[in-house]
Amino acid sequence: MEEAAAHNGSAGAGPARPPATPGGMALAYGSLVLMALLPIFFGALRSVSCARSKNSSEMPETITSRDAARFPIVASCTLLGLYLFFKIFSQEYINLLLSMYFFVLGILALSHTISPMMNRFFPANFPNKQYQLLFTEGSGESKEEIVNYEFDTKDLVCLALSSVVGVWYLLRKHWIANNLFGLAFSLNGVELLHLNNVSTGCILLGGLFIYDVFWVFGTNVMVTVAKSFEAPIKLVFPQDLLEKGLEADNFAMLGLGDIVIPGIFIALLLRFDISLKKNTHTYFYTSFVAYIFGLGLTIFIMHIFKHAQVSSAVRCTCNLALEAASWGINPLCSAVSDTMSAEGQGSAPFKLIRA
Repeated sequence: MEEAAAHNGSAGAGPARPPATPGGMALAYGSLVLMALLPIFFGALRSVSCARSKNSSEMPETITSRDAARFPIVASCTLLGLYLFFKIFSQEYINLLLSMYFFVLGILALSHTISPMMNRFFPANFPNKQYQLLFTEGSGESKEEIVNYEFDTKDLVCLALSSVVGVWYLLRKHWIANNLFGLAFSLNGVELLHLNNVSTGCILLGGLFIYDVFWVFGTNVMVTVAKSFEAPIKLVFPQDLLEKGLEADNFAMLGLGDIVIPGIFIALLLRFDISLKKNTHTYFYTSFVAYIFGLGLTIFIMHIFKHAQVSSAVRCTCNLALEAASWGINPLCSAVSDTMSAEGQGSAPFKLIRA
């Protein structure tokens, strides 16, 4: 589900707050931009090793053109369903259920995110044992794997550390804990969700652009859900941090969809750059700069017009830039016959445009 991007004020109605200072707004918006760029950059890098991985627990989920075409419809149904739930049932109980759900997901996502970094801090003589969680259906030749997850003792340590953050979020709903989960969700999304080609990405970005315009500017549904939905599906940063410190409560926010959706497109272009076996990553850096420009334009428009603005400008800018890039990629793809599997990078053929 898409979230309203950077907008003034925290979720929910409340007493009028004094306007944010220019310094506070600059700090908040700058921090949001930085937090948006980090999971895209590092998630794209990790998506390369993810595509090469032969571990079934780390295999990416490939998005096809049919999935991309359906996504705005599914997202619209989900958004409308949440809107109706908040209108009919008590907001308190719905958020309690959602908090428990995202508590579990957040712990798993954060554990997977910090695991590669934490491995560097374990001593060489650390007693690391291997484990496997396996669920199957049927027996004999008809046996089918449902879950096959491999992990070790180091992963369990990371899971315990992530659980501390999870309990902190569950009890306090602190914005730092929210951001740790949000960054983990974003990085995992960019790493594990792979587009099969550029045309699929263009379908996805174009469809979600229309989705954003309709649900934000045509109705009050997305803004209402964004203000009622208490879950780490957005990155937030207080605009009154300089005045109130860590207990600040006047937030600017950016939805995770505004990071993950362009991010998986940018990650695709990085994998293509690497498949060319050149020292330059032209397509990756071009799309990354386009995203920065689009995100900056979105924040500028939001600040000038004071509208609860989703990142339509982000997707519009990225879509145009990446669509233009795809025209340059198309002739290259017809000449490049290498596949990711030939390089040990997965079993599915890797191409950006179908010939």
